[in-house]
Amino acid sequence: MSLEEQFDVLIIGCGMSGIAAGIRLSMYQKRVLIVDSHNAPGGLNGFYFKDGRKFDVGLHAVTNYVEPGIKGTPLQKLLRQLRINRDELDLCPQWGSRIAFPEVSLRFTNDFTVLEQEIAEAFPAQIDRFRRFVQHMDAFDALAYEGPVLSARSELGAYISDPLLVDMLMCPLCYYGSARNDNDMDFDQFIVMFRSVFREGFCRPFEGVRKIIKVLLDRYRSLGGKRKMGCGVARLLKDGQRIAGAVLEDGSQVYADLVLSSAGLGETLKLVDAALVPTHNIGTMSFVESIQVISNQPESLGMDDTIVFFSRSDKFRYETPAEPLDLGSGVICVPNNYAFGSDRALPEGMIRITAQADYNYWSRLNDADYLRSKEEWFMRLQQVLTFAYPKLDLAALNRQELARDVFTPKTVERFTRHFNGAVYGAPQKKKSGQTDYENLILIGTDQGFLGIIGSLLSGISMANRYGLTGI
Repeated sequence: MSLEEQFDVLIIGCGMSGIAAGIRLSMYQKRVLIVDSHNAPGGLNGFYFKDGRKFDVGLHAVTNYVEPGIKGTPLQKLLRQLRINRDELDLCPQWGSRIAFPEVSLRFTNDFTVLEQEIAEAFPAQIDRFRRFVQHMDAFDALAYEGPVLSARSELGAYISDPLLVDMLMCPLCYYGSARNDNDMDFDQFIVMFRSVFREGFCRPFEGVRKIIKVLLDRYRSLGGKRKMGCGVARLLKDGQRIAGAVLEDGSQVYADLVLSSAGLGETLKLVDAALVPTHNIGTMSFVESIQVISNQPESLGMDDTIVFFSRSDKFRYETPAEPLDLGSGVICVPNNYAFGSDRALPEGMIRITAQADYNYWSRLNDADYLRSKEEWFMRLQQVLTFAYPKLDLAALNRQELARDVFTPKTVERFTRHFNGAVYGAPQKKKSGQTDYENLILIGTDQGFLGIIGSLLSGISMANRYGLTGI
């Protein structure tokens, strides 16, 4: 067996968790190979080119933003663990975001006291209850590898008596992290996302997600890490209760002492044996997102929020819709609306709208119907902008259009191979990372850390726990 075929660690997936794990292991002279079935790195948070433009996939914002010098935070931890200089990432904080319901809006920024004040003004009878709930979260160990699965709605309801405020708090966190299809999310996931979104906040590199990917890949290459792109794992090779290696899609074989997989729980087990896939734990929550590029800054049209999480009903619903697309709630993101500095602005305006979608509808369309449906639902989805911005002139907006695109659950499935195009993977996470095979470990979405910062920390923590034991 040649050196090129034998590795200490094989990593499945060149997304955020995979690259982070690769960096961490390579720092300690581990021989690491990352394989990915696609040519472009980034996974759920990548980018693509269309008609000469670069479009981010997944990235609305980097969460967990804190100002430089603040220690003991997830951002600071991952920078230290990967030995990356913060300035390399060029993180620019948000202007400010909103949760918009029919009668009430709550603003929030990267200063948590802004949200507290908004709740105090809109829900004066609930503010003390809200603060006690925050204390309750602070006392809960959300990162424990083992523990009971609790309902976030139930925990909220035990403290906050107004169902509208409960729904307003659930809306952003479900959209940014719930794999459940029942209008709820796990309480530990809720706590992690609450800290990520509200207590710390949003930022974005000026160049978008490709800046983060470049910094990570440069670091990985500098440490001697190897990648094989456009060639994923066809099947994993069993040796009793261990995985000996993998047969790749080009027919070649590689062997490793440890396998870290960001493919997802069911998707990973399918590579061992299709009969192992846990049919009771398959994710179904997927989304459609429209992207519209315009000639001017969206702020000139009155769109001055960074992100708007909206529900057109007082009762927020988070479940697979009966229609191809649920226009009742969603996320509006304006990538231009970050504090890039007085001398920088994105050269074109961009508006992204995300909504819950039915995978079954989109996956069954033939090519012609698929293109027609994308165009139809782009136009219908655009109408929700006037809920968040009642004075917005859609005709004026469309006269400025330079380009548009739409991705669907079918797109997610194609580029991630997640069952059902499920963005957040399986509802039941494996926080320990362990599978039934002692050296086959999950990282990323189904290990349970979500978002860019969460994915990076997932790769780091699993690499530390299973790949660097005793070092």
